[in-house]
Amino acid sequence: MAAHREIALLTNPHAGKGRGTRTAAIALPRLREAGITVHSLVGRDADEALDLARASVADGLDSLVVVGGDGMVHLAVQALVGSGTSLGIIPAGTGNDVARYVDIPRSDPQLAADVVVGARTRRIDLARCGATHFVTVMAAGFDAVVNERANAMRWPRGQMRYNLATLAELRVFQPLPYTLELDGEVHRLEAMLVAVGNGPSFGGGLRITHGAVIDDGLLDVVIIKAMSKRDLVRTYPQLYTGRHTRHPQYEHHLVRSVTVAAPGITAYADGERLGALPLTVEVVPQALEVLVP
Repeated sequence: MAAHREIALLTNPHAGKGRGTRTAAIALPRLREAGITVHSLVGRDADEALDLARASVADGLDSLVVVGGDGMVHLAVQALVGSGTSLGIIPAGTGNDVARYVDIPRSDPQLAADVVVGARTRRIDLARCGATHFVTVMAAGFDAVVNERANAMRWPRGQMRYNLATLAELRVFQPLPYTLELDGEVHRLEAMLVAVGNGPSFGGGLRITHGAVIDDGLLDVVIIKAMSKRDLVRTYPQLYTGRHTRHPQYEHHLVRSVTVAAPGITAYADGERLGALPLTVEVVPQALEVLVP
């Protein structure tokens, strides 16, 4: 029964340009009205938030519910892997792709809180890279370079920063020489980008690994092979609809493990910096329990 549940509500106050704090204030009364014991926590920075998440799991709480975006989910997952604590999500970020994956309402904090109250769970896969787990997509090409440029920019804020970074990189970007090891099979090729998806999208609905299923025990590796700048400019908007899958330079593989190597690329996953290539990613089936509608 809900009355006997004890959860942590961990808020990123910086999520969605300050939306995190407002969202938590709407969700918290809903959870307490349902008879749930709620420990309301706020991390001043990522390190403190991760410490709070780990302490909540160590205390054996039923659920760790995060108020924020995919970066906050990413942080929580590092604490949750291997535990009996489930993940709840009250979306308050700019992207919210993980919430999108499992049909959690993204615009109404009370409806998202109702999902937590309902206590229905679903197990999903995670991707593991070294000691780090991620839920969405590892970007390891043009999209990763855009991320690096956007993170270095002080202005503007939000999605427009990524749009400007994309335009800037489109002017200068060249195909990269990749070495990929797909379940032990080596491929060498030139490509604009390589993405490794546990789920189908990242960055607020950029459907780079369109069709990926989060509980099939497999990773989706998408390769956009070498193309002209004009062709890349034309194809890039199709990543938001999944229509890029029809392009002749699109290639797709289903694997359990992949190693990606290319010069000068820093890979990102869940919007967080993973590290410089080469990197190996493996699927961890059914590794996370998520509260769902």
